[in-house]
Amino acid sequence: ITSSGPWRNMAACSDSESSESVLRRRRTGKQRESSTGKQRESSSREEPGVEVPLQTGTYWLTRILLLRSISFIYCVAFAVAYNQNKQLIGQRGLMPSREYLRSVKRYVGGKIGAAALAYTPSILWFLDWEDMDTNLDGIALAGMALSGFVLLSGRANMIIMAALWILYHSITSIGQLWYSFGWESQLLETGFLGIFLCPLWSLDQMPRRCPPSLISIWTLRWLIVRIMLGAGLIKIRGDRCWRDLTCMDYHYETQPVPNPISYYLHHSPWWFHRFETLSNHFIELIVPFFTFMGRRMCMVNGVLQILFQVVLIISGNLSFLNWLTIVPSIACFDDSALAFLFRPTGGPRKTLRSIQAEDTAEHSPPPTKGVCVFVVPVVINLLSPRQVMNTSFDPLRIVNTYGAFGSITKERTEVILQGTLSEDHKAEGVVWEEFDFVCKPGAVDRWPCLISPYHYRLDWLMWFAAFQTYEQNEWVIQIAGRLLANDSTVLSLLGHNPFEGREKPRWIRGEHYRYKFTRPGSSSAAQGKWWARKRIGPYFPPLNLEGLRSYFKSRNWPQPDRQ
Repeated sequence: ITSSGPWRNMAACSDSESSESVLRRRRTGKQRESSTGKQRESSSREEPGVEVPLQTGTYWLTRILLLRSISFIYCVAFAVAYNQNKQLIGQRGLMPSREYLRSVKRYVGGKIGAAALAYTPSILWFLDWEDMDTNLDGIALAGMALSGFVLLSGRANMIIMAALWILYHSITSIGQLWYSFGWESQLLETGFLGIFLCPLWSLDQMPRRCPPSLISIWTLRWLIVRIMLGAGLIKIRGDRCWRDLTCMDYHYETQPVPNPISYYLHHSPWWFHRFETLSNHFIELIVPFFTFMGRRMCMVNGVLQILFQVVLIISGNLSFLNWLTIVPSIACFDDSALAFLFRPTGGPRKTLRSIQAEDTAEHSPPPTKGVCVFVVPVVINLLSPRQVMNTSFDPLRIVNTYGAFGSITKERTEVILQGTLSEDHKAEGVVWEEFDFVCKPGAVDRWPCLISPYHYRLDWLMWFAAFQTYEQNEWVIQIAGRLLANDSTVLSLLGHNPFEGREKPRWIRGEHYRYKFTRPGSSSAAQGKWWARKRIGPYFPPLNLEGLRSYFKSRNWPQPDRQ
């Protein structure tokens, strides 16, 4: 954010015309008349049926696409929140947000004031905590409604965009472990920048008194530069496989949630994987600098970044991260470049022609003035050999650092939860039956899911838990206890309950397996198996409900019930 830039633009977009604007119009009156005369003379010589290209350097259509793109991501994020928040952070969730807010309140001195809001910015401070599920659902539904309106209409103002930002910030701030992913901060920063694309009050799709600010366009361009450079530098400084070009030999198989296309890409020739890694370095470390090399090279950057994100979307289920990264890339294109996405006659394109014909002289000033106070820590981090990724420099997550896959796991491990009806888990012939999650690998013959941009938060966290221990992820034991109690809240997060309609399991255990893709054409693949797996050992020992009660009590977790 540059000093005074967005606020100057906001003032210029008010419903009342400023005296400065009136004076400017008077000063440029003769110039307009001359320009209009030339345009009429030129138009009289135009061939009938030939469409005159739009002028370059304006961003009316760009703004419409940016607002719709941001609202699409918001809509997906709020849908994920509506479907999963009650189970994760609700009244009987795995990490209840009510208890989190209480702990923060105690930490800041027992008062809900500036300190509490600075530590955890959320409107939930001011709502009734006794019905937290209703609060969480209300926030998610309000977010879906507002973002859906902007997505369908292409109309927004600062009030709506600020409301979306506040609503989503209210969720992420109390989301704890389940909202610890880098794309949450990226959405908040992108959404914050989107506020200043809009007029203050007007819902006109193309408000003539509020042209898109070049400052807003350039802050979004700077965002895509930071995202890509952060991702590229963290790789070069991180895992050695990025430097010896072997990371893509492992990535498709070991990424958090592979999809069916990941299976085939994993089995690509070695030279293709080397090409992929080199291309990744080129796009993340070299191409971002095209942004500053003029209009055409900036558009080249936009095209390459969007194509790169599309490839990533196709090759794995990485939540809405790649969809979100496309958004600031759109700012690399002006109206002339994006006109083909709009109907030639009628609608925004026709209005734009009218605007450009009436006024070709007034544009927002380029971002050459002002002190970019938040740029300094970002640049220092990018240049530092101790670069950190996915970190915020302020509690509002307005400016953040980004990066992904700085290290690549070389083998895939999974935690498989199993239950049995046997009273003695040590008895001979005990039958252990497996619980399946919605999307993460489990049954070896199950088709890999294809869900992007949707996101199953628990499935992702199980991926992290698999290369750690259960002592580092105690919530896994809470899940086991809730499954023993046949807890409907936790069961709704799973894809398959082998004990549905039967007795509750008496014992639950966690088994640790190593997973590898089967080879196309092999006998296992012919049997419909996507994965081959080998047992490593126990992840946690067999547990029963009675034995877990004291464990739950010591951690202040709600006791698993027997409903």
